[in-house]
Amino acid sequence: MGILFTRIWRLFNHQEHKVIIVGLDNAGKTTILYQFSMNEVVHTSPTIGSNVEEIVINNTRFLMWDIGGQESLRSSWNTYYTNTEFVIVVVDSTDRERISVTREELYKMLAHEDLRKAGLLIFANKQDVKECMTVAEISQFLKLTSIKDHQWHIQACCALTGEG
Repeated sequence: MGILFTRIWRLFNHQEHKVIIVGLDNAGKTTILYQFSMNEVVHTSPTIGSNVEEIVINNTRFLMWDIGGQESLRSSWNTYYTNTEFVIVVVDSTDRERISVTREELYKMLAHEDLRKAGLLIFANKQDVKECMTVAEISQFLKLTSIKDHQWHIQACCALTGEG
């Protein structure tokens, strides 16, 4: 994950950037946040509200907001959008039943005025679990090729190991 984040860093040309991490509950958002910030697995419980960490790479600061994904919290995601330059969407690759909910939330979010210039990274998490959805399947279910107004990338990963 660190290599990918370093590549993303190269896309930016100033010193401080706001990143939001969103996705449905139990997707692995908080685990990914702490993989970025501490490069280790941290035992987590469901996020109520948000977690925030500052990550510094080559004198560039990334303010990373991990936003709770429970259904009751999703309506408040838009309060975090102001000045967001990059959105990380974490998808639970084992959750076939709710992939359509993820798609609905993704497109609702991308339509928001405050995110019109934001880049998009989709982490297909839990790739270590047998019979999980592949990156190609997730891309197809989310209809990613229809996204024309945002730069996007989808990446297979395992938050527990830091792979991807």
